[in-house]
Amino acid sequence: MSLETEEILRDLSQNAESVCRHYLPAGRREGSYWMVGDLQNNPGRSLFVRLTGPASGAGAAGKFTDSATGEHGDLLDIIRERTGITRFPELLAEARAHLGRPQPVFPEVPVQRASKSPSGTVEAASRLFAASLPLAGSPAEVYLRTRGVTQVVPSATLRFHPKCWHREECQTKPVPRPAMIAAVTDGAGALQGVHRTWLAPDGQDKAAVDTPRRAMGQLLGNAVRIAPADQTLVLGEGIETMLSVREAAPSLPVWAALSSSHLGAVLLPDGLQRLYIAIDRDPAGQRAAERLTARATEAGIAVRVLEPRLGDFNDDLRAHGAEALRQHLAEQIDPKDQHRLTI
Repeated sequence: MSLETEEILRDLSQNAESVCRHYLPAGRREGSYWMVGDLQNNPGRSLFVRLTGPASGAGAAGKFTDSATGEHGDLLDIIRERTGITRFPELLAEARAHLGRPQPVFPEVPVQRASKSPSGTVEAASRLFAASLPLAGSPAEVYLRTRGVTQVVPSATLRFHPKCWHREECQTKPVPRPAMIAAVTDGAGALQGVHRTWLAPDGQDKAAVDTPRRAMGQLLGNAVRIAPADQTLVLGEGIETMLSVREAAPSLPVWAALSSSHLGAVLLPDGLQRLYIAIDRDPAGQRAAERLTARATEAGIAVRVLEPRLGDFNDDLRAHGAEALRQHLAEQIDPKDQHRLTI
């Protein structure tokens, strides 16, 4: 275990109650313990987290045990379960953010740069997006039409690349395939990454590969900003999902976080007053919505969760059409935003 990880675990244990209130809000303090039903934040008293004790060893603060399942671990394990974050560097970043610790800044070491940036960097993402083409007339436009999306998407957000390299785990060499390319940007509008959706040659569906979607670059805290936020923002996971919300309500500002783990970590804009979380009907999406709700509420932002009838809002759009989806959204959004549903 690295020295920094030990320091973060120590700081988390010293703030164990704050961590529990944030990530397990369905529980409550009872004496020296935080009691809750389970790691899924269900009400109950099966799982208990020690709030006091030494920083390490027997009886350490921050250690939890679920008496029903025998599960045990520490506060990082709780954060991982409640956020869905799987990569350890991003998990540490989430813990730092909760503790109010600054993210590390690594000094630049002079090295001889290759002519190309390695795959996955912001530089590589920027080059790919710059080399991409407008959607109009492309297989990516066809693909969106098959998903029920007809509204024009700004070229600064979504583009098409006719030969985007794709490689499966079993392949030794990548294969060029057509792909829809989405820009992942930060609060200042700077491109920090891209999301790729590889397509069938005619655009009628995603490519027939095991992994048709991948992202690259710096994703944590950033999003695909389909329409800029003002005092209101609708935030959800998938690009098609959020384009579907925009299809039914073109004047609503919508962002896509790309996954449930990133949904809970998106940095919300200054001046935001009302946040709508467009969830997918799965446990990971609901956990991410709970986490984001807690963050937004602490910042004084009013939150409402928008629920689809089916698995997600693109399923709703394709099954019932834009007008039915508009009416379904109208039943859930604040009266102050009802005017945004008028075409």
